[in-house]
Amino acid sequence: MTLYNKNIAAIDIGTNSFHLIVVKINNNGNFEIIDREKEVIRLGEGSTGDIKVINQSALERGVTALIRFKGIADSHNAEIRAVATSAVRESYNKNEFIQRVFNETGIQIEVISGTEEARLINLGVLKAVPIYNKKSFILDIGGGSTEFIVSQKGNILFSQSLKIGAVRLSQKFFPDSIVSKARVDACRKWIEGEIFHIVEKVGQFNLQTAVGSSGTIMSAGLMIYAKRNGSISPLSILNNFEFSKKELDKIEMEILKRKSVEKRKKIPGLDDKRADIIPAGILILSTIFKMLKIDKMIISGYALREGIIIDTIQKNSPDNKKPVLHDIRNESIKHLSESSKYDKDHCKHVAVLSLQIFDQLKNMHNLDDDCREFLEAAALLHDIGYHISHTNHHHHSYYIIRNSELLGFNENEIAIIAHTARYHRKSHPKSSHNDFDLLPIESQEIIRKLSAILRIADSFDRTHKRIIENVECRIENKNVKMKLMVKKNGNPEIELWSLERRKILFEEVFGKKLVVSTHN
Repeated sequence: MTLYNKNIAAIDIGTNSFHLIVVKINNNGNFEIIDREKEVIRLGEGSTGDIKVINQSALERGVTALIRFKGIADSHNAEIRAVATSAVRESYNKNEFIQRVFNETGIQIEVISGTEEARLINLGVLKAVPIYNKKSFILDIGGGSTEFIVSQKGNILFSQSLKIGAVRLSQKFFPDSIVSKARVDACRKWIEGEIFHIVEKVGQFNLQTAVGSSGTIMSAGLMIYAKRNGSISPLSILNNFEFSKKELDKIEMEILKRKSVEKRKKIPGLDDKRADIIPAGILILSTIFKMLKIDKMIISGYALREGIIIDTIQKNSPDNKKPVLHDIRNESIKHLSESSKYDKDHCKHVAVLSLQIFDQLKNMHNLDDDCREFLEAAALLHDIGYHISHTNHHHHSYYIIRNSELLGFNENEIAIIAHTARYHRKSHPKSSHNDFDLLPIESQEIIRKLSAILRIADSFDRTHKRIIENVECRIENKNVKMKLMVKKNGNPEIELWSLERRKILFEEVFGKKLVVSTHN
């Protein structure tokens, strides 16, 4: 069975909430999210330890939510795959719930083990965060359980699911949602005892990075973002968002000093529906940070439900069409590029020339390999706004890139790419441009350097005929000398004319005169 150009839906039936995503599968095996929905169900309510039974009111809420999800999926003609985790797998009456759902919706629920849950989460995270080659610790805190994963190159080196979740511990230690020092101390001590053996095992790996996913960690990220920036972030911006232990400690203190739900609801960035379970959730997260000596964590916007999608595609695809997990940055740039009609061959050639200039002038610009990726992305996408308007296509390119879900890049990195593309022509970066001026000073400097290089490379293909095939660069005192290798019988007159207009920013930013010569 092939899924290309079809729509599929994934439903994550969790202890705290149910999630739905609907995606369109494209012909290269990747996907685009076209709809999503979430409902807080609290399937595990009323339990203080093992979730022995799904009570009747929770069961009814769950069935009603899945009827709605089925309607949304059907509106997109999407095939449904539904997966249930700890609340359902632990309950004695899970068969009653599963049968009710099937009878009323036709949805067949897969009840998965903690090990399978970890595998699917790993797939989702690898699609969203560029950690494929790194030995990574992945932490997913749900309502009923927490998944501990160590992963590298797509392989799970270690995984363990523990029955510690935000809903489960809220009912055990904060049944009336009131916070006190005694309750906090008891909860923290209990968590430490439960995860001690996991910490020993995970600590044996030489970990290079830590990644977090799902509700509690996303909530922490939203609160930290609000505290850091003074504004509330849309969830999409949190993918690849990094926060420190110091920032987490401040948020934990803010949460735990607010004894009641009503007071916690006033915390900027916290969803009202999480105000009752966030004390337990934040205690799980902070205790793991402390015991594993984590300094900082990256947030993945993808987790179990996206992993379900990827797993479904992989099971129904030939090897050459399976979703790419090891190079998600390039894949996300390629996916955005394919969504619009513009001269991609020209942009690819400009990218080649841009990187030649970047690589040969490293000692001058002093930018790292991440900046090299930003330059390549901006070059490949700098004309994407053409399909809207030729005249202001650089502005349209900026808005398209800035508002796209470029997996593998965080908010600031996407801003750098978008601004670099925007400044490939016309106006130079200026403090009077509000969006540019709001960026960190370091990011502004990167954009000036990258856009200066991109303007030069773009001028070298002004006719879109690839007349200048390669460029050789060297620095001589106060000059940057570029030798332009011209195609046989090619006439670079227009390219050289364009260069004269475009080189001003380059010379201003780097403080050197640009001198070019042509060679056949």
